[in-house]
Parts: sequence; C-alpha cells; structure tokens
Amino acid sequence: MKSKKEALDRRSFLKASTASGAAAFGAFALAGNQSAMAATQSADSSSMTAMASLSEEEIAALPRVKQELVAPPFVPEHEQVASGGPKVVEITMTCIDKPWAVDDTGAEVWAMTYNGSVPGPLVVCHQDDYVELTLKNPSTNTMEHNIDFHASTGALGGGALTHVAPGQETVLRFRATKAGVYIYHCAPGGPMIPYHVVHGMNGAIMVLPRDGLSDGKGNPLRYDRAYYIGEQDFYVPRDENGDWKKYDGPAHNFADVFPIMRTLIPTHIVFNGKVGALTGDAAMKAKVGESVLFIHSQANRDSRPHLIGGHGDYVWEAGSFADVPETGLETWFIRGGSAGAALYTFHQPGVYVYLNHNLIEAVELGAASHVVVEGEWNDDLMKQVKKPTQMT
Repeated sequence: MKSKKEALDRRSFLKASTASGAAAFGAFALAGNQSAMAATQSADSSSMTAMASLSEEEIAALPRVKQELVAPPFVPEHEQVASGGPKVVEITMTCIDKPWAVDDTGAEVWAMTYNGSVPGPLVVCHQDDYVELTLKNPSTNTMEHNIDFHASTGALGGGALTHVAPGQETVLRFRATKAGVYIYHCAPGGPMIPYHVVHGMNGAIMVLPRDGLSDGKGNPLRYDRAYYIGEQDFYVPRDENGDWKKYDGPAHNFADVFPIMRTLIPTHIVFNGKVGALTGDAAMKAKVGESVLFIHSQANRDSRPHLIGGHGDYVWEAGSFADVPETGLETWFIRGGSAGAALYTFHQPGVYVYLNHNLIEAVELGAASHVVVEGEWNDDLMKQVKKPTQMT
C-alpha cells in the first residue's frame, strides 16, 4: 500500500504535469493554427488537390452517403472504384469507456474507445470525398475526448475542433485530399494524449484513389477481401503480489500507469484489443486464389508485419496510395503513428500466421493473428518429400 503522502505527491505531480502539458499543447496548437491560416491564405489551393475548392452551397449539393461502421477486423461496405464525383460520407462515432479484458490471465484496462471496439472502426472513402463525422461523448463518460485524423488538413487534424465533454456532441467535416491509409486517435492535450491512445482510443481511415488501387504502372489492383488489424500496446499495472490491478473507472489508474508508460515497455502488444483476438473462430478467412488487402495501423509504436507462408505482393509501407507500391516483401515496416497496407494473393490452403515479426512481441506479448485459407493444396509449391523418421 502507498502512504497517504506518496498518493498526494503523485496526485500533485499528475495535476501539475497535466496542466503544464495541456498549456504547452494549447500554445503549440494556437501557434500551429495561426501558421496554418497564414499558409492557407498565401497558398495556391490547386497545389493541394486537383479538385477546386467548393463553396458551402456546392458542398451541400453533393450526394450524401451514410457509412455504417463495423468493428474490426471487418471493413464497411465500399466501392473500390468510385462511381461518380465526390460525395459527403457521413459517419457517426460514439466515445465509449468500458472495462476491457486484454488477455485470459485477468489483465484488464478501462478502455476508451470509438464505437466500443479496440481499435476504433475503419472508415473508407475516396480521394476528394468529404468526411462528415458526428462525434458523441455520452454523459455516462467521465473524460473529455476528441479526434485527430492524420488524413485531414488543418486544426491539428480536427483535434482542435472536436473537443467534447461528457454529454456533448460535435460535427466535423474535412476533405480527404490525399489517398492512402492513415490513423486517427484521441488527442485531448498534454499527457492525456498518450494516455488515451494506449487505452485504445485510435483507429484508421482508408482513402482510396477514385480509380482504385494500382501497381503504379497503370495496371489496376483489386482485392476480394479486406481486413483491418489495429496493433495496440497496453501498460497494465500489477500489485505487490504480481497480480494484475483492477480499477473502478477510467482515470483511476493515473498514479500507477504513468510510471509504466514512461518505461516504454508494454505489458501487452496485441492485435484488435486482446491476445488471440484474431485466432480460432475469430481468425480471418480467405480462399485460395483470393487477393486480400491487410490494413495495419500502430498509433504509438513501430511494428514489422509479416505473413508466415506468404508475402506482401504489393505493399504501401508508408500508407500513401500515391506512391508506387513495393513488391514481393517478406516483412514490412509500420512506423509508430501511421498505417500501411499490403495486398497478397493466397496460393495454398492452411492456417497462416500474420504477426509482428519482433517475435518476442508476437509470441510473448500477443501481437499475432491467424488467417484460415480454404482450397486445394499445390504440391508444386510445397511438398513433404519424406516424413520424419528415425535417423540411421
């Protein structure tokens, strides 16, 4: 047990660091917004996108599409090639704070989520579409939330315009000017930025080129299925007996979790919120001959995705679909605070392991998943010529 003095000292430190961090972040935001406004006033708008700026009346006249978001690893229904011109894609996200089991040994956090999942749902649109988000923070929550879209331009990715206290909602619209896959995350200010991110409040958006994906040489690329893998690092405190600590609500673990966060050593690194979340009955599925697009995000740490038994036929490692994809990669790199995508056509049936190829993080901390592929085996690609026998 901590003494009352230690607890008060920690509370004072956290209060001071939160206030100073928020003040510094606010000053940074103000300076950033002033610089952004000055740059916007002097910049040629055509340099940002081929599509001219639209007036409010012109935007109001665009077709509107309500996108039904789904929990990862699944992705919402969408067109790979856009039909018609730009649209306004309407989405709704509700901030939900809830207890979250990280593994089967009793490790638990109070997750802060978008729509109740870790990671938050994947959003899909096309370049030059407008994304219109309604962000809700129910009165049952106890903390302020917001959202920073790395795909957007201006106002800290929307973070400066979307602060919602419990019981509030807001609407943000931004134009998706750059094709690629990007993360989004909560960024309320100061130390609360990493705190919210490592408690699950992050996700990804995929902005497809209007003509769909290509190999960069004029040849279109298509996928039969798409899966979204959100990699998450957790920092779960233990008590003096080595047991996982549990808390009565969000933010109750401040004094315990911040020292662990500062070690930069997670207790868990998992796919889609929990050890084994994408294995067994929840494994990703495919068939021989199908092309699968894997979208992988890591809002906080570097990762090294690898598909055991397969490859990255086409890989947008840094996430930009405007770049020529790399080909035939065995392992690719996802920078912390970014998302990437890899396309692979399966040629053999079986259980494939999709993991972070820091094998300690995969095997010991949980960053692994399965893809179950159905179809006929091809001996030309692989065959056991001789079964194991006793050596002579």
